[in-house]
Amino acid sequence: RLGTNADLREIIDALHTAGIRVILDAVFNHTGRDFPAFRELRSGGVDSPARSWYAGIDFSRNNGYRDGFSYQTWGGHESLPRLNLAADEVRSHLFAAAEQWIREFNIDGLRLDAADCIDRGFLSELAARCKSLKPDFWLMGEVVHGDYSRWANTATLDSVTNYECYK
Repeated sequence: RLGTNADLREIIDALHTAGIRVILDAVFNHTGRDFPAFRELRSGGVDSPARSWYAGIDFSRNNGYRDGFSYQTWGGHESLPRLNLAADEVRSHLFAAAEQWIREFNIDGLRLDAADCIDRGFLSELAARCKSLKPDFWLMGEVVHGDYSRWANTATLDSVTNYECYK
């Protein structure tokens, strides 16, 4: 829909030539219901290998979509099932994506959606992996409210959004 990998490389190269750094938006807290792992969970049910990909899977209860199970969501939206960031295969998938974006496309950073919902241990490992590949890699997290220093510090994120500032 938005182009090919070659198109992305061309755009990033042109932006870098113009002195512009490229930050991609990344959603590592949840997926949509059409994400391949969630489709597999819906079709495979209780025996699905994708069961471990999502948080709070419960086959004793149903959801509004009548999938035959319930799950944790982002912000109560059943259209956004929450990933299980404690699962090794989920962590590996997300870390591999970030590493590919750095190696293959030479991105300069990530803006992490719903960072205030992401385990800080995960954020620390993500930061360490990204900065080992590109020391000046920049990580910014969407944090709606709270003690911003919990997320923005030398171990996790370089910056956070400040939605409370508008008040």
